[in-house]
Amino acid sequence: MTMNAVVNRAIEVLSAGGLILYPTDTVWGIGCDATNEAAVQKIFALKQRADSKSLIILLPDVKSVFNYVANPLPDLVGLLNTFDRPTTVIYPQAVGLAGNAIHSDGTVAIRVTADAFCKTLLKRYKKPIVSTSANVSGKPTPQVFTDIEEHIKKGVDYIAEYRQEETTIHAPSRIIRWLEDGSIVVIRP
Repeated sequence: MTMNAVVNRAIEVLSAGGLILYPTDTVWGIGCDATNEAAVQKIFALKQRADSKSLIILLPDVKSVFNYVANPLPDLVGLLNTFDRPTTVIYPQAVGLAGNAIHSDGTVAIRVTADAFCKTLLKRYKKPIVSTSANVSGKPTPQVFTDIEEHIKKGVDYIAEYRQEETTIHAPSRIIRWLEDGSIVVIRP
C-alpha cells in the first residue's frame, strides 16, 4: 500500500474518533485526534494508563506549536530548530487540545516530527495527533512492529500498513521541560 493510501485511511479513522497504530520518528505509536476528548480517553483505556499521566502530541512543524501553547517564549523557533534528534518539549499553558490531553498542571508535551509519514499525515489531517508508545502502561516499549502485543493491535481501529517490516530500533525522544522563566530542565536525556 502506498504512503498516500495509508495516510488517507488513517485520516478517515482519526476523523471518526478512532485510534490508529502508526510508525513515528521514534517508536510505533498509538494515535488519535488530540482535540477529541472521547478518542483520547480510548487511548488511556487501551493502555490501561491512569488519565492523570501525560501524553505526547505530534505536530508537523515549528509554527504549529503556536496554536497549542498560550504564551510561547520569544525564542521558541530558534530553540526548536537547534534539535538534532526527536525531542519532546513540555510547555506551560496548553490551549486548543482535548482537556484530557493536557496535564493537570496545564502543561502539554509536544514533539515536532521530522518523520515523512507523520509530517504528511499531520499536514493533511490539519489537527494535532496523540503519539504514545504502543504498549500497556508499565510494560516495555516495543522496539519494532512485531514486538507490539496483540491486545494493542486488536484495540485500535486501524494499523498503518506502512514500515511494518522495519527492524531498525529508534530511541524514544529526549524530553525537556521549558519553564516560563525560559530555563530548560532535561527530564529524559
